[in-house]
Amino acid sequence: MTDDKAKKNSKNSSPPAISKDAEIYQSIYNAIVEHRLAPGSKLPEDSLAETFGVSRTVIRKVLLNLTHGGLVTSKPNRGSRVAHPTAKEGKEVFASRRLVEVAAIPLVIENLSKEQLEALKAIDRAEKSAQASFDQHNAIKLSGQFHEAIIAVTDNKILIEFMRNLISQSSLIVAVYGSNQPQRSSCQGHTDLLSLMEAGEIAKSQQWMDNHLKDVEATLEFSPEKADVINFSKVFF
Repeated sequence: MTDDKAKKNSKNSSPPAISKDAEIYQSIYNAIVEHRLAPGSKLPEDSLAETFGVSRTVIRKVLLNLTHGGLVTSKPNRGSRVAHPTAKEGKEVFASRRLVEVAAIPLVIENLSKEQLEALKAIDRAEKSAQASFDQHNAIKLSGQFHEAIIAVTDNKILIEFMRNLISQSSLIVAVYGSNQPQRSSCQGHTDLLSLMEAGEIAKSQQWMDNHLKDVEATLEFSPEKADVINFSKVFF
């Protein structure tokens, strides 16, 4: 009985296997937020099914889940595409982020542990490294991770999911209306924020966050831009 219990406990302690559709979801999600899939790009079920070696049913489920987060749009008889935010939607997303991220700062500082602070510093260092090597795709991904990690400190699941959607939509907005040049000042600004939060400076941290998001929005030019044609095999493999 003891051996049986040990085997059972060992099995229960193993990390759950990631399903195929979850892997595909994350692959497409990453490709969108890292700008490897351009806004407006078609996402044909048959091509994606062939690329990932799964059925169209699996792809359909993944695309449906991506629409819930605002990254994909689907229309009957017209298929799915990477979302292409309008200028109005772009402004609304950044306005929403300022409201939420600034308001969350007191709770973040109150709950911030040494381990969480060190994890944020590690993301900041990785982002600086990506910026220095002009790895813009990775820098974009790490910037989003940084902001998500800040909100994760609140331990509020609803807020975390809400912000994850806003941050991923921000990446689309930058892809449509932003510059391809690395934003070095933004990267340094993350370091400044960490110093303020570590010192418990609530008001200054809130002011930094508000200014930072306004600065990012100010770099955007809200005018139409054509979507690129994507080769899926080059995007995912």
